[in-house]
Amino acid sequence: MAAEIGGFAATRMAAPALRPAAPPAPTAAAAPPQPRRAVAARSLRTVAAETLTADLAGGTNGALHAQMNSEATTEITSLAVTANSRRKTKIVCTIGPSTNTREMIWKLAETGMNVARLNMSHGDHQSHQKVIDLVKEYNAQNTDGNVIAIMLDTKGPEVRSGDVPEPIMLNEGQEFNFTIKRGVSTVDTVSVNYDDFINDVEVGDILLVDGGMMSLAVKAKSADTVKCEVVDGGELKSRRHLNVRGKSATLPSITEKDWEDIKFGVENGVDFYAVSFVKDAKVIHELKDYLKGANADIHVIPKIESADSIPNLQSIIAASDGAMVARGDLGAELPIEDVPLLQAEIVRTCRSMEKPVIVATNMLESMINHPTPTRAEVSDIAIAVREGADAIMLSGETAHGKYPLKAVKVMHTVALRTESSLYNSTTSTGLVAPAQALYSEEFSPSQLSKMFGSHSTMMANTLRTPMIVFTQTGSMAVLLSHYRPSSTILAFTNEERVKQRLALYQGVIPIHMQFSDDAEETFSRAISSLLKAQHVKKGDYVTLVQSGVTSIWRDESTHHIQVRKVQD
Repeated sequence: MAAEIGGFAATRMAAPALRPAAPPAPTAAAAPPQPRRAVAARSLRTVAAETLTADLAGGTNGALHAQMNSEATTEITSLAVTANSRRKTKIVCTIGPSTNTREMIWKLAETGMNVARLNMSHGDHQSHQKVIDLVKEYNAQNTDGNVIAIMLDTKGPEVRSGDVPEPIMLNEGQEFNFTIKRGVSTVDTVSVNYDDFINDVEVGDILLVDGGMMSLAVKAKSADTVKCEVVDGGELKSRRHLNVRGKSATLPSITEKDWEDIKFGVENGVDFYAVSFVKDAKVIHELKDYLKGANADIHVIPKIESADSIPNLQSIIAASDGAMVARGDLGAELPIEDVPLLQAEIVRTCRSMEKPVIVATNMLESMINHPTPTRAEVSDIAIAVREGADAIMLSGETAHGKYPLKAVKVMHTVALRTESSLYNSTTSTGLVAPAQALYSEEFSPSQLSKMFGSHSTMMANTLRTPMIVFTQTGSMAVLLSHYRPSSTILAFTNEERVKQRLALYQGVIPIHMQFSDDAEETFSRAISSLLKAQHVKKGDYVTLVQSGVTSIWRDESTHHIQVRKVQD
């Protein structure tokens, strides 16, 4: 079990001490100053050797300062789980022909996959059902925190070329046509799947095939055909994605096919929807209203990939449960030199709103056909990790690539190595948002939880301990992830849906466990499971956080941070 060595509790009555002391109001007799609330650490082995002082009143803007004597510091540092022993940035893998077997899904999970993505642009419900069933089977057999969430990615209003019997070679300067007539496939003309294609393009527009792998200039158009000249040639295969540089198609964000796929996701209890080509917050509200009516607890992640989405970025993310930086189409509809800046802006916006963000597209594109990545791809992964992305995504690399497991291994290794450089060996206070002074009229459960999340992160970073949180809604685990502690967040929840969702959040290992009415008995079972799974070992110290909007085992107005030592 875990033996408590230190902790503190702050009640609503004590809350004014969480801000810097204000100058006393002029009165006839000033009240005596309140003493600092401090709790001396206790140890079952050394009562006098260790001291831990939790100072809530003396820090700048209510910051917590944990002071330990040298003996305690040395012991905790030597016995603590190292800050960067586990990868914190999550990996999303697209499942396709290369990986849709039981053997490959197990291997992907063991190699580093955290989220399995179903791309509804390919395959049918039967093939996706098989993958869902396999992922759920894996989760049922693995209860040690290696959770695989399921993300259904809608096809969206994509404009695609039609089927061709064999690839058509397009050469620079050649005339080539796209027609809204169905079933056309000749050496110089193919169909498109969008009737308003004629109205959406203008003479002088540049058409991009597959995000720019080929490009054509629009020279003329008729009632049913767009006549082009090839600028950059290549092989045109079946169902290739078409963009107009600087423009978004006027199609609705959620198509009839998407609604059928969304219903399929509800029936199968997927964890996330990635919604393609979201242009404004209206579509997010529409989908959330539908899910509420269907009593479906599924989070909505908009893909930021259209020119129209950028002016509405704040409102889209505010209405959503996160965001995906879908750089392929984003770089097709907007100048490619803007993509890195937009990526950083989207990550920052999600971080500021405490919502998860995924960086996607072309991260290890060369590994579709080659066993090693380019050095630029390695740097791309590192940049996404350093910017603070919760997750990074593989698309074709794992869906139909030749080396899916090697691609996941590279992504895992690069992310882990990059993370190891982000944290100082003892603290990472620079990553923690500064705690703000709270005045009595501002007290609320959510604001106090944010303050305690910040302080507990600072404490865990200082002591270099993993963090343990018990959560029914996931909110406290999400908040701790937002503060990016240097150590792992071990999030116990009694809700299966919450466990699945937390698999996407940076630094969180979600573990499902039933809670009992006895807090200490539940703590003991949690430590036992962590020892069994080798997340901690005997002699380690852990930081236990009891806070959040929903109280468990505590008074509504009381929040706790405890440091405990793991015993058998």
